[in-house]
This record gives sequence, C-alpha cells and structure tokens, in this order.
Amino acid sequence: MKKKKKINSVQELIGIETFSKRGLKTRNGELIYYLVSPTNISVLSKENITLKIWHLMQVFSAQPNLEITCIDSCERFDNNKSYMTERRSQEQNEHVRECLSKDIDYLDNIQLEMSTARQFMFIARFKREKEEQIFTISNRIEKAISEQGFEVKRASKDDIKRFLAIYFNASMQGELIPDIDGKDCFDEEKIKKVVA
Repeated sequence: MKKKKKINSVQELIGIETFSKRGLKTRNGELIYYLVSPTNISVLSKENITLKIWHLMQVFSAQPNLEITCIDSCERFDNNKSYMTERRSQEQNEHVRECLSKDIDYLDNIQLEMSTARQFMFIARFKREKEEQIFTISNRIEKAISEQGFEVKRASKDDIKRFLAIYFNASMQGELIPDIDGKDCFDEEKIKKVVA
C-alpha cells in the first residue's frame, strides 16, 4: 500500500503559522516587525551621514539580535515593459506602435518616481520568551530605535501583509489579501444553519 504524499501549503513551506497580537507566529517563534522611515542621505553632509551610521550602530549595539530587511515599496514593471517592447517591434500599425511607446514611457516615469521608495524593517525574533517578556522587550526595542533619531513604528497586521505580498511579488495591496485563502467564497452564516 502506497503512502499518500502530503502536499505542503506555501504558508507551511515558509513556516508561518498565523498572525499574533504583535507580529507573526512561526514554527520557530514569533517575529515582530518595526517600520523605520528611510533618511534621504543624498541631501546630508558627510558629517551627518557619519552621525546617522553611528546612530544605527548604537541601535544594533543595544539590540544585537535585531535583523534588518529592505524592500522596494513599489511595484516593478519590467515584465510589462518587456512585453510592450516586443509587441511594439511586431506591430505593423504606426498608431498602435506610438501608443505602445507612450505606455512604455509612462511605466518608465512611474518606476523612476518610485525607485527611491524603499521600506526598511527591523525584525525581532522571539523563540522561548513568555508573553510579558515579549511585551517588555518589544517596547524596549522600539524605544531604542526611536532614541537614536529614527522614525519608527511597530508594523501592524496590514503592514506585514503588504510586506509579504511585495516580498513574494504577489500584489502591491497586500493588506487587501484575506487572512484565510478562499474564505470569501463561503457564506459562514449559511454553513452554520446547515450544520445546526
């Protein structure tokens, strides 16, 4: 008799169990995310850039277990531009070619405007800490980041969903993705009546 092979969901493969009060529960503990607003260093003097780096070093000295990630907070249009460029080269009608060229220019402009839009997230990983400890440490981390002059806020559930959606190239509106896939296809009230 053959054993049926278990098919893992994406959620299981990446180790996410559920959202917690503060972040994400994973099979290896809890992750708490902090959104840190980027600083435009192109307008800062060399001394101010050095000071910002020193402040960042102070954050990681005070909280050595913090992890950092950076993502584009905008969508990339490379596939669309490639398709339109190929389509334009094959198009016989000059008016259609002109429209496609305008679309490509439009996508270039959008991408250029958004290219400096980055999101930085600091991540605190908790493995065996109790609820009270997580609460205290997570507040201490947020305070330590803020005291070094960085604009910080703890990521909400919607922020985390948006981050994951961008990371996995799923959508720019990650906060609109339902918590449970397919839940919108069922009428819970109707199911409750049938079961009762």
